[in-house]
Parts: sequence; structure tokens; C-alpha cells
Amino acid sequence: MDGGEEVQVEAAPYCCSTCDGGEVAGRRLARRNRKSRSLSTSSVGSSSEYRRTQSLHGPSPVTTFGPKACMLQNPHAVMHIQDPASQRLTWNKPPKSVLVIKKIRDASLLEPFKELCTFLTEVKNLIVYVEKKVLEDPAISGDENFGAITKKFCTFREDLDDISNRVDFIICLGGDGTLLYASSLFQESVPPVMAFHLGSLGFLTPFKFDTYKSQVTQIIEGNAAIVLRSRLKVRVLKENWEKKARVDEKGIILTNGDIESSRKAVQYQVLNEVVVDRGPSSYLSNVDLFLDGHLITTVQGDGVIVSTPTGSTAYAVAAGASMIHPNVPAIMITPICPHSLSFRPIVVPAGVELKIMLSRDARNTAWVSFDGRKRQEICHGDSITITTSCFPVPSICFRDPVNDWFESLAQCLHWNVRKKQNYLSSEDEEF
Repeated sequence: MDGGEEVQVEAAPYCCSTCDGGEVAGRRLARRNRKSRSLSTSSVGSSSEYRRTQSLHGPSPVTTFGPKACMLQNPHAVMHIQDPASQRLTWNKPPKSVLVIKKIRDASLLEPFKELCTFLTEVKNLIVYVEKKVLEDPAISGDENFGAITKKFCTFREDLDDISNRVDFIICLGGDGTLLYASSLFQESVPPVMAFHLGSLGFLTPFKFDTYKSQVTQIIEGNAAIVLRSRLKVRVLKENWEKKARVDEKGIILTNGDIESSRKAVQYQVLNEVVVDRGPSSYLSNVDLFLDGHLITTVQGDGVIVSTPTGSTAYAVAAGASMIHPNVPAIMITPICPHSLSFRPIVVPAGVELKIMLSRDARNTAWVSFDGRKRQEICHGDSITITTSCFPVPSICFRDPVNDWFESLAQCLHWNVRKKQNYLSSEDEEF
């Protein structure tokens, strides 16, 4: 929600067992409107100068995923932003195409990949999109029996072909990296993602491949639980400094020492985290961190991690951060080995804008990466602007967002696993 938009509140059918919730909700809405009018007309000083222009809740997520999928609206929702527990997937039209993402150079995935693609094309009559380099694997291209199936595939190349409006949903075969890769292919609306656990960790991949036929059929029929994994919209602005040149009478190019700058901006959608580190330098990284235009601190250490709630269980948790459920609207800032005992990880509202720049007295440059990819150097004058994206990744749940998350904590990270304390009997208490 933008700061200037009104919050649309629908009347709930009831608020307790003894009253009419619709009438109560109406009175609450009226009081809220009167309160907002009195605040907006207040004449206390120059309050408008300090009024925020954006919501702390972050932007309202886009609830259409690809060309045909959307989120099933809950008519009993109290606010425009639905309760995460009630977020379910539905289809405007039956899905006709699917993108299958397979972990490259993994021989253990060849048979599941062939079996799934045969089921999708022959049984479900879906158009299957596969990355071109996947089919270049000799184990696939050399399989004559599978060749008839591959001829029906539609192929694409990363960073060259746009498939954003062609794919209805995505199936990932592998580990968490396949979901991160799927996110990077879509810079705006992302189709629903169904991730099968065929990798090493599998924190983000809740489905088991053993029963893929019934599970895929259920997704195609619609009305599945989803969790909207927020992403970060990152804008990297590079200040390219070049010396001005002039030509003398003899046609010789001379430099007069003058410098001109040209700016180049690149934008990324990040699902896990943005990592700024010191790179190969032996010096501490020295970067300034701004929040909504105000300098809040200077990071001196090995670097800093800016992560989503989904990314809080990745690099950030290894650096000492807390784990945040993906439905919590927030951004986490985690220092990497800070040169200060009091610099602890912090959580800020999803609606803020962060900016990272090299400090003036930094002894070296810094390096930045986005979900572990697109690594590049950050020099003086460059800036990294980070906000919450309007385009989340709709991840299909095995059961529901809460149970799936705690199941992953227990199975993948062994959260709070310890030997139980022995029972203390009444006889033992005497001693």
C-alpha cells in the first residue's frame, strides 16, 4: 500500500459470538476515518514535513502470477491484505504451459526429469518449457526413446529469451538453488512455483517426488495453499569516471586531467539476500548504510547482509541472525564479522528504502552479489538501493505456510534438537 492510499476494510461477518460484527466493523471504520481526518487537518507546526510518503508495511504484493494464475480472494478478509493463512491459489483459466527447471549436471535427476516431462506432455497435454542447456546434456540428447518427447519441448536461453508471459506455473527439480534460479528468470510477475526436494538441503522444496502425479494433478486443478515469498528490488547505480580527451593540431590525443562521469543503473530481483563484502582485500570493508535517506551506521567488518525473511534462514542465520517466517513483512540487516561487539542484526519494516555506499575514508572497494550471483565490484560514487519488491515468489505449499516452515526448520536445520532432560522423581528431589 502506498502512503496516500486508503485502507479498504471490509465488514467481517462477526467479531465475537454475541454481537453483529458488521455493525461493529462499520463503527470502527467510521472512527478510523474521523481520526485520519483530524490528523490530516492538524495545525501543529509543520507536521507535513515529517509525514511518511510510503507505508511501513511495504508495497501491496501483486497477486497475479504469470498469464493465468492468481490468488483466490477471501471474502471474509478484514483488510485488503489477506491473512497469510488464507492465501490460496486458483486459476483464471486452466493452465496450459509449465516450466521445468532441473539442476544442471546432476545424474541423479535424469530419470525423475524424464518421467515428469513424459507425464506432463503425454498425460496432462501441457506445453513444457525447458532451458536449452538442459537438453544439451549427452544423457538426454543421446536418449533415443526420450527424443520423441524432447521434440515437443519449447526451449529458451537465460538473459536472451523472455518467457514471462508464456509460462503458467513452474516445477523445480533439485535443491533450494533451483527455486532461486527460477526467481531470477522473472523480473516482474512470477508464476506459481512447485519445488520437489531432490537436492542436498531442501529448505524451500517441500514436495517429495514419490507421489508427484497426484500432487501435480492437484495443483493443476487449483485451490492450493501458497506462501508469498517477498523479494528485494535492488538498483545498482555505478559512477563510471573517465578522463576527458582533446585532440591537438597534429591529431594527437591528449588528456588534460579533467574527469567526466557517466551513470549506469542495473536492477535485480532478489529472493534471498544482497551481500556486500570486502572481496579479496585484506582490509575491513567500510560502507555507509542509509535508511530512508538518513545515515544510520557505518559497517566496518567483513561485510553486511541485507536479506528477505526467506533469506533469513540462509547466509544470514549462519552470521548470527534470527529466523523470520516468510509471511512477516520485513527486511533483515546482518553484519558479517563486525569490528564491534555491539553491532547486532536488526529487522526493519518492509517499506523502508536502504542505500549502501562506500565510505569516504574506505581503504578499498567492496563487492556485491545477489542470491550468490552477478558478483561485481563497488567503487567510490557507486550506490546500492534496496527496497521490497511488488513481485513476490508464490511458492506452493505442501500443507500450509506455517506447518511447512516449521517442518523445514526441524528436518533441514535440526532446530532446537537436543537430548531430553531426564524425569526427576520424588525420591531424587530429596537429594
